[in-house]
Amino acid sequence: MTDSIPLWVPTPADLERANLTRFIRELGVDTVHDSTSLSQWSIENPAEFWSRMWDFGEIMGEKGEHVLDGGDRMAPPNERDGPTWFSDARLNFAENLLRYRDDRVALAAWSEQGPTSRYTYAELADAVARFAAFLRSAGVVEGDRVVGFLPNIPEAIIAMLASASLGAIWSSCSPDFGVLGVLDRFGQITPKVLITADGYRFLGKWVDSVGRVREMLRSLPDVRQVVVVRNSADGESSDIADISIAQWWHEIAIAQRDPVLEFTQLRFNHPLYIMYSSGTTGLPKCMIHGAGGTLIQHMKELQLLTDLRRDDVVFYFTTCGWMMWNWLASVLAVGSTLVLYDGAPVLRGRPILWEMAAAERITVFGTSAKWLALNEKEGAVPRESHDLSALRVILSTGSPLADHSYDYVYSQVKSDVRLSSISGGTDIISCFAGGDPTLPVYRGELQARALGMRVEVWNGEGQAVVEEAGELVCTAPFPSMPVAFWNDEDGAKYHAAYFDHFPGVWRHGDWATLTSHGGMIIHGRSDATLNPSGVRIGTAEIYRQVEQLEEIRESLVIGQEIVSKGAPDVRVVLFVRLVDGVTLDDALRERIRVCIRDNVTPHHVPKKIIQVADIPRTISGKITELAVRDVVHGRAVKNRDALANPEALELYKDLVELRT
Repeated sequence: MTDSIPLWVPTPADLERANLTRFIRELGVDTVHDSTSLSQWSIENPAEFWSRMWDFGEIMGEKGEHVLDGGDRMAPPNERDGPTWFSDARLNFAENLLRYRDDRVALAAWSEQGPTSRYTYAELADAVARFAAFLRSAGVVEGDRVVGFLPNIPEAIIAMLASASLGAIWSSCSPDFGVLGVLDRFGQITPKVLITADGYRFLGKWVDSVGRVREMLRSLPDVRQVVVVRNSADGESSDIADISIAQWWHEIAIAQRDPVLEFTQLRFNHPLYIMYSSGTTGLPKCMIHGAGGTLIQHMKELQLLTDLRRDDVVFYFTTCGWMMWNWLASVLAVGSTLVLYDGAPVLRGRPILWEMAAAERITVFGTSAKWLALNEKEGAVPRESHDLSALRVILSTGSPLADHSYDYVYSQVKSDVRLSSISGGTDIISCFAGGDPTLPVYRGELQARALGMRVEVWNGEGQAVVEEAGELVCTAPFPSMPVAFWNDEDGAKYHAAYFDHFPGVWRHGDWATLTSHGGMIIHGRSDATLNPSGVRIGTAEIYRQVEQLEEIRESLVIGQEIVSKGAPDVRVVLFVRLVDGVTLDDALRERIRVCIRDNVTPHHVPKKIIQVADIPRTISGKITELAVRDVVHGRAVKNRDALANPEALELYKDLVELRT
């Protein structure tokens, strides 16, 4: 059962000022009078909804007359008779993000040491013009790939916008990727230009990037030019003299004389980004996202669901290797100030992100469920330690947000903030469910399904269900579906990724429940769900309970394949990383079991509880249950370079406890 009492309710003033309220008024449809009726209308009238979203977002370009062709069939857009959005439209993504050229701050950059640089919208446009002129002189043309091996610094945004202005395709990895992890990605797409920083700092330590770039270039023969951003302090910088095709960023910028910023007008589905699957179960899939679909989807999420306007200051903790970086960059289209942070999210003895939120007067603060849980574990009370009076919205994604984290935010961070857990993915470069400024926030729930997205939860028989866990699916086309996969000429990889399980339906791979409030609960990845004695369980249901215990820093749960009473079965195995100075004993094991049994069901209670020193995670910060499951079962883990700490997998090999 879901909670009946909301934690937050919009005030009449909130409702009146909401962009979503203005959208409904301008829509002028008699049957649409609130968010719920708008949601239903938007999925019944997709062409009209997205056409009106183009107008509301004041998208720069030619909309054309055809909004949706082939919209009665859910299939990859590159398949025969697949859906096509805005087939006669023309636009440029970068032009829409650079529509403002004034003195409002566009980018405010921070590192672990504090603020580093700022760009106004006018300065940003000038910097993009200079780098675009350089790319043009380097022979970059429409369709070429420009890649960034960069920390989350302004030059990454500038380089992406410059590439998009020419019609080139941008792709990026964060610099904490190993060489093989980068080559698994960039090596598939044959980039022409590579942009890197000379290094980055993490937890105060300088990490060189140039040495890894030298090694990468041996396997990237199509790269004609390497551009290096000086991100180092005196005495830290690397030598680039032996890379014959390398130039310093600052020297390039100075060399461009009064460049004119031009924008190539392109079709709606022209490739903008190449994004990658995690790569923990095979070579990463290269998903191509179109300029128009990305833009209009982000405008909807930023304006209607996040409720942004020009006076907002927006932050999301991310790296350039996670889709939230691309989402954050689109904030520029609204004209808000975008705050970038390069460094560790937690510094010993210094709450750097809360410090930044107070100093920059951040109004929308985005983070991960894990980071909020860690703040709670450490006893942080930001409402007392920092001035968060400007803070209006907290967004959380990356993994399901536990019930106790909702309680923590409202008791220890800010009582009148809108806490919106959001869920989607790299696959759609957006969200299937998330926030809504006009709806209440209920403990443990995402507020609503995304507008214009026919999202349902299906049981094993392919029937839509409510208040019952099942597969999250989308049954009708939406503009931000990938336009194609790279090196997938017949579309077989694309089709297999989403459409094989339920023919003609996008199966996203999340295990979820739609609630009676119209909200959603995400239980975890459906391919990582547990199935003890034939009962299917979402891993997030266990994490929600276990990580409330003060002794437990974080946890990971898998299903171990066993033979029980002569038949194949699965038993639940829980790995726990404890706070310093605590050791797992029988008493703590019993407290864990009782907590899970009393708050979920006996089926959720783990048969084995094992202490570990570390938990493996992807570079974007997500724990990797599948990799641990493979190690436990003696299967090879592919592409360890996709992990931030692959050495942690060794902790799970040959555990004696798992043999009994």
